[in-house]
Amino acid sequence: MVDYRDVAVNQDNEARLDRAFLALADPVRRKLVARLSQSSATVNELAEPFELSKQAISKHIQVLERAGLITRSRDGQRRPCHLAPAALEELTAWIDGHRLVAEARYRRLDSLLENMQGAGAPRVRGAGNE
Repeated sequence: MVDYRDVAVNQDNEARLDRAFLALADPVRRKLVARLSQSSATVNELAEPFELSKQAISKHIQVLERAGLITRSRDGQRRPCHLAPAALEELTAWIDGHRLVAEARYRRLDSLLENMQGAGAPRVRGAGNE
């Protein structure tokens, strides 16, 4: 039986992942995330290395913020941007889960090939033993 509460949670997770990966598809936004991994920064500080207007950088920041990858706070007149480590952790966990499944499949395939070769089966070309 399907628990529709789990489906709704999974759909929410999928939507968050979609927004995050779409946000990270742009090289400027990836550079902004990389910069924010060093320390918090204002829009002006983030715009410095780019040949883009502050308005364009602000739009990139809005995309990252909607994706949950960064947050903004108020510090007097300043509105620094901060990386949201929990969001990056969620992406990493998703990637790691799929990586672990793929690695397990490759280990099983390696084991099967080893057993076949040990049993006198012909060696498989292209399996690193050419």
